[in-house]
Amino acid sequence: MSDIDRNIENTKYISLENICFKLREIHHIKNNSNEWELRLQFIESHLLLVAASGQGWLTVDGQFIELREGSVYVCTPGQLIEAAASSFDERGFYHLRFDVIRDVESSVHPMQTVKRDSLFPVKGEVIVSSPVSVNALCETICDYLQGEDQLKRFRSQILFQEVLYNILQDALLVQVNDSEAALECVKTYIEQHYQQELTIEHLAKVAGISSRHFMRLFKKRYGSSAIDYLATFRIKQAQQLMKTGGEYRLKDIARHVGYHDDIYFRRKFKQISGIPPAAFMRNSKQKIVAYHSFNIGQLIPLQITPCAAPADHPWTDYYQRKYQTDLVLPLSSNDSIKREELRLTNPDFIIGIDIFISAEDQARIKQIAPTYFVPWIENDWRKHLRLIAEFLDKTAIAETWLENYERKARFVREQVKYTIQDDSLLILRITEDRYNVLGYRSLDTVFYDDLHIVPARGVDRTKPAQQVTPAELTDFDADRLLLILDEDVLSQSSWQTLMRSESWRDLEAVRNGRVDFLPPYPWVEYTAFTHDLILDEALKLWRNRA
Repeated sequence: MSDIDRNIENTKYISLENICFKLREIHHIKNNSNEWELRLQFIESHLLLVAASGQGWLTVDGQFIELREGSVYVCTPGQLIEAAASSFDERGFYHLRFDVIRDVESSVHPMQTVKRDSLFPVKGEVIVSSPVSVNALCETICDYLQGEDQLKRFRSQILFQEVLYNILQDALLVQVNDSEAALECVKTYIEQHYQQELTIEHLAKVAGISSRHFMRLFKKRYGSSAIDYLATFRIKQAQQLMKTGGEYRLKDIARHVGYHDDIYFRRKFKQISGIPPAAFMRNSKQKIVAYHSFNIGQLIPLQITPCAAPADHPWTDYYQRKYQTDLVLPLSSNDSIKREELRLTNPDFIIGIDIFISAEDQARIKQIAPTYFVPWIENDWRKHLRLIAEFLDKTAIAETWLENYERKARFVREQVKYTIQDDSLLILRITEDRYNVLGYRSLDTVFYDDLHIVPARGVDRTKPAQQVTPAELTDFDADRLLLILDEDVLSQSSWQTLMRSESWRDLEAVRNGRVDFLPPYPWVEYTAFTHDLILDEALKLWRNRA
């Protein structure tokens, strides 16, 4: 049996013998507690929520999930999580944090804690066949782990393995006949074995279905063929190597990502990136500053890693997490300090936004390096991208990105149309004590223009936002509601007030269970990259499952 065939056999049931699990903490919330809450955050470790009793909700990367008694919920590092639960009886509710540790077969560092791209084979909700067993195990673990007896504390780790065994057993039984899980398995397989020569036949074998059926299902699920997905992933890996600053030869990079024909690699690279690999390598050495936070979402589609970006904005933290880079200089919010930081950075170019800075300060910044301030008001986000690309001589990259965006928008539109149909949508953002219906120059353009979803009656798309009262929400008569909650205490309090109001309960979208959630950052930014993210979120919310 070949190495690929062996890997195929192991992929459906992800190998567990080379990873182990360490329980870090467990909390039992029960009837003597009024409410449990997990504030919106990017989690750094694995979480396990055991809904033994009570009611509540969970959002994972913006997707709203109602917590159900008898289920457990697995969340993995890097996900954006928020949760709340209440009304517990004596069984309570369990919140566990644990690490997944991989044996990397290294004599220097034999074990490695997995922080991203988790190897844990299950995510999301698992309906366990024996909630009583899982609850009893969790109760015993709590007693043992919080005591002083070292042997019992050691025993708690063994019992935790039993909890995971029950969860994995139930989850894998469901996944055996789950075509979506099989396709996710194949996608993961491609990302782990992209350096090898993969064929449709091999990948269909991973999925456990015929080649013809696999090709149809994969394209329907992801919007591209499996071979195209492989090519795109390989080129992205090549781009990451080129950005490291190492003096790798092109042919060595091509071999590393699975291409043994240099000419074919160059052709695929240009087709996917918009420019030849040599030009990409030259461009990656440029030091380009994102002067304003919005500029980050404008530069990423142009395949630019900003060398500096504002430190006082959630985008910067999200960007560093997503791209796993600590090379971005966090810029001060103080203008004079910020200019001095730029002088020390000695950038090749600076990109800013005209309405966010005075003409005098614009002139000072232009003395540091060639600078372009995007004309914000008179142009939409597509024109913003094209103008920056023209200034940086990256028009080909911008046009390639926009072509891919339009193709993706058509795919997402097709995927969600059977769920959305002719339903009208209202996008509501709660900021402090204000309830704002989003309109012009917001993420509304993705939903209303690109996905062709009908705006709710009364949405004024000539204004960025319409401030409304909870009672006025009824006037929009929306079939669906997309809710964006800011993270501060006052905004969360306003949300709790809204939920308790009679006008909220009377909304048709609420009565029909058609309320979905998005976190505020980074999705609310009016930029090319964030709009591409929103297409992914729309798929998570409303993908046609038929």
